[in-house]
Amino acid sequence: KAACPSKPTDRKAHKPSPARGHRADTYRAGAGHGVQCGLPMQAATQVPPSPSGRPALPVDVVMRREPVTGPMARWQSWRWVLADVLPAGEPFEVPVNAPQPVAAAPQEVQPLPGAVAVEGARYWLYSGLHATLFRDDAEGLYLNLNSPEPCFWVFWRADEEQLLDGEPTAVPQIATLSYHDAGRWLDAQEKVDQVPAPAEVIEWLQAFVAEHHQLEPKRRQRPESFKPLTDRFGQPVRI
Repeated sequence: KAACPSKPTDRKAHKPSPARGHRADTYRAGAGHGVQCGLPMQAATQVPPSPSGRPALPVDVVMRREPVTGPMARWQSWRWVLADVLPAGEPFEVPVNAPQPVAAAPQEVQPLPGAVAVEGARYWLYSGLHATLFRDDAEGLYLNLNSPEPCFWVFWRADEEQLLDGEPTAVPQIATLSYHDAGRWLDAQEKVDQVPAPAEVIEWLQAFVAEHHQLEPKRRQRPESFKPLTDRFGQPVRI
């Protein structure tokens, strides 16, 4: 399975390795559902930050419930992983004080013939989320762009109140394009998966980063020989 590695090396040990994502035209609604999976997005559409709002992209998140194989199947029959993040429309402005969006009730979808699919797996689409860009987190967005393969990250939790075959359902909480967001969630031992971001999303992100990110100048480090000697309590030492 392919992962979306990030440029900084100190985070590599934390990165999950999900399957590569699909595109918006690779899913169809399951029987009895009328859900539309993803909508076209124009990469040139820009919503500049303002005193009252921030640019955001509406997204649909697809979670996959797949059978566990190998020795682990003795203890766990199924597992949830992130299958895809699909742009669900054009970027828009989110008010500064707007509450965090909550995913709508899931609807089952199926990969179209010819799309990459996991045998025996079921796919569930959650709409209603969006990925927001923050000017004060331009560094985290920059790090994502400068990784070998820029990604969406999704923080999700198992919901004990939503059961499927008697087991908790995976519910996405937040979708982000920020490397720093993903790092904080992983440090907090939350469930975080990632999938490659499509080209139009990368172009949209590049325009934002180009305008709001500034590289910090490298500071010359003082040679060790010039540093004052101190004891273990930080007090100056005379020789």
